[in-house]
Amino acid sequence: MLVKDEIYERLSAAFTPRELNVVDDSESHRGHASYQEGGQSHFNVRIRVQAFENMNRVARHRAVH
Repeated sequence: MLVKDEIYERLSAAFTPRELNVVDDSESHRGHASYQEGGQSHFNVRIRVQAFENMNRVARHRAVH
């Protein structure tokens, strides 16, 4: 299973989001720490969940991590 798919499945199960997009952004991090050939090392996630509406940015990040 791709890391992207695992992230998507885990976030979907934990939050039941209205919107969830997981994008493998590894190629734009070529040469950075933890980059690995073939991708699956850096991701951008956009998630919209009703439970996040009253949380600040730090609280939302903590909930996801």
